[in-house]
Amino acid sequence: MQRDPRAFLWDVRESAVQIQTFVNGMDAPAYAANAMAQAAVERKFEIIGEALNQLAKLDAALAARISDLPKIVAFRNQLIHGYASVNVSTVWNVVQVSVPPLLAQTMALLDELGTA
Repeated sequence: MQRDPRAFLWDVRESAVQIQTFVNGMDAPAYAANAMAQAAVERKFEIIGEALNQLAKLDAALAARISDLPKIVAFRNQLIHGYASVNVSTVWNVVQVSVPPLLAQTMALLDELGTA
């Protein structure tokens, strides 16, 4: 049975909110010094990337409405397959620059589609 496309968007939304929660009150040096926060954030990025990858397979038109979807999936792949070379500063930058607009887009799509 196929998942409802909204379920993938919900996973993205929840993971993005959790990322923001994990880093709340931190600056870049604090994040770099906190291995647990790094692991949690990276895991949530993995979920975001996989959810969007699956959404693209299920509903390409809907997935295309997420800005930078191919880059997000590629970032997920880098975290998983290139784990030994993950740059903490890059992850921090993605948290600061890319998560807020991704969250806003995802919430707008969920509002449009209805979350029921």
